[in-house]
Amino acid sequence: MDASVIVVGAGPAGMMLAGELRLAGVEVVVLERLEKRTGESRGLGFTARTMEIFDQRGILPRFGDVETSDLGHFGGLPIDFSILEGARQAAKSVPQSATETHLEEWATSLGADIRRGHEVLSITDKGEGVTVKVRGPKGEHTLRAPYLVGCDGGRSLVRKAAGFDFPGTPATMEMFLADIKGVELKTRMIGETLPGGMVMVGPLPGGTTRIIVCERGTPPQRREVPPSWHEVADAWKRLTGEDISAAEPVWVSAFGNATRQVTEYRRGRVILAGDAAHIHLPAGGQGMNTSIQDAVNLAWKLAAVVKGTAPETLLDTYHSERHKVGERLLMNTQAQGLLFLSGPEVQPLRDVLSELIKYDDVAKHLTAMVSGLEITYDVGSGSHPLLGKRMPHLELTTARRTTSSTELLHAARGVLLDLDDNPRLRARAAGWSDRVDIVTASTGPLSHASGLAGTTAVLIRPDGYIAWAAPGSNHDLPMALERWFGRPLAD
Repeated sequence: MDASVIVVGAGPAGMMLAGELRLAGVEVVVLERLEKRTGESRGLGFTARTMEIFDQRGILPRFGDVETSDLGHFGGLPIDFSILEGARQAAKSVPQSATETHLEEWATSLGADIRRGHEVLSITDKGEGVTVKVRGPKGEHTLRAPYLVGCDGGRSLVRKAAGFDFPGTPATMEMFLADIKGVELKTRMIGETLPGGMVMVGPLPGGTTRIIVCERGTPPQRREVPPSWHEVADAWKRLTGEDISAAEPVWVSAFGNATRQVTEYRRGRVILAGDAAHIHLPAGGQGMNTSIQDAVNLAWKLAAVVKGTAPETLLDTYHSERHKVGERLLMNTQAQGLLFLSGPEVQPLRDVLSELIKYDDVAKHLTAMVSGLEITYDVGSGSHPLLGKRMPHLELTTARRTTSSTELLHAARGVLLDLDDNPRLRARAAGWSDRVDIVTASTGPLSHASGLAGTTAVLIRPDGYIAWAAPGSNHDLPMALERWFGRPLAD
């Protein structure tokens, strides 16, 4: 085998996956068709949940001083994310190109083998491993690995070659996105509709302006190259009456509203993550964030299976957990598209939803949905309010130092946090100490708002989600440890 895992695609999902696998000590090769990063930035910033993920791996400082904001929208209707108590703010105006750069530098620093200019021609899953035929700078060759993960985008070759079903709805319209310089335009928020369609204008750092143009009734095209700038400028003029043809385009792109999701995230030894598994209308920057979170959910499970510490059935939870998240993503982006891309016939619906958003429960529900903060995994029954949810940031004091629940996750290992100095608890977990860090710590008063009031211990998965808590879980600690981390060392 040439690696333990081959990853196809060096976008945010592929780079996050590569870094996570390397943290777990797994050899990974990343194959990327392009010789260098495009510099394009369809996504801007990242959600509060992704901020937490970057922080739990200690890579948030790589982004420098990140501008944050509580302001967001649902289908163009403004919502205030601060309504969610204790939630982090979302990062704004971080170009996707910067996110890709920082993640690649992080993955490379951990030893990921990233091979640019390597185009995958075919893949074959022979049951005991996957063979990949590749065209690189020195010609064609083959690579083999026990597992292959397709992170190669909406037109995924891996998805097609492995025969994944990809049902959904095709695009019914085409939209243009461009970053431009040399022109001053008034800011137009997403959702500002015009008689013939929708436009958006937002300022970016460095004197750059981002525009989105959508003409209703324009049929989608399957483009092999980006649209020309004059196509974008002409569409803008038809909708707004403004001539921006003299502007300097930094980059231009087109996208549609196709909505599709694979029926299974894994077929044998081939797995999909990110846009390879789900495509949708860009709405609220959810695509890149969901893709990164796909990778974080998958990586520790795949690493455990590759290293032989957990059975292959652990990979089934990647599909069962993330496919549901993808379904919610497709549902809410379709709903948002109806709100900000439809004509005046939808205005009554916008008006009704605007009234409903004024109710806290509605605003909290929509905000949690688009930020990823609503995600709860099935980790077993129980009464503890945080079972299956992410571990909140918690300041901690151990016998040796002060730390936090976030810092304890930097190594991407499981964590058993003993808040009651319970020797019997620690003894019961000792058989998993090669995979799970057992930490005895104290903390200040735990509020009911945090969901941790009265908690004496929590088992945190490497992705930051709580798999077991005491009191409040209906199964015992060894059962939870074996479910998520395999059999103990003694076995």
